[in-house]
Amino acid sequence: MKSVICALLLCVLCHTMRSQAEKSPMVNVYSQDRGLWGQKNVLICHVSNIAPPPEISLELLKNGQVIPETHQADLAFDGDWYYYLTKHVSFTPVKGERYTCKVTHKGKINFYEWEPDE
Repeated sequence: MKSVICALLLCVLCHTMRSQAEKSPMVNVYSQDRGLWGQKNVLICHVSNIAPPPEISLELLKNGQVIPETHQADLAFDGDWYYYLTKHVSFTPVKGERYTCKVTHKGKINFYEWEPDE
């Protein structure tokens, strides 16, 4: 009986870990204030639902180049053991320039673009 219960618990654990590994992080790129061209603001990249282990890095880019002097919060986790991470920088958006968040997670690289409110 103990071996059946152990096998069942092992199956549930494997299924849970596999589901977590397949789940992609959620990425939001936004500005602290209304996104208007030429007005000082803060560019924010917030990533949540990062499955353990949290192998992730964030970079804020302007026209494909890393923006200097960014600030990153400590990696934290919520009640279900998924992690979240936030990076931000002061910026004054200029029309025609692109602002993106580069997310590297478990060897995959994705870019998420900030969209102004205009």
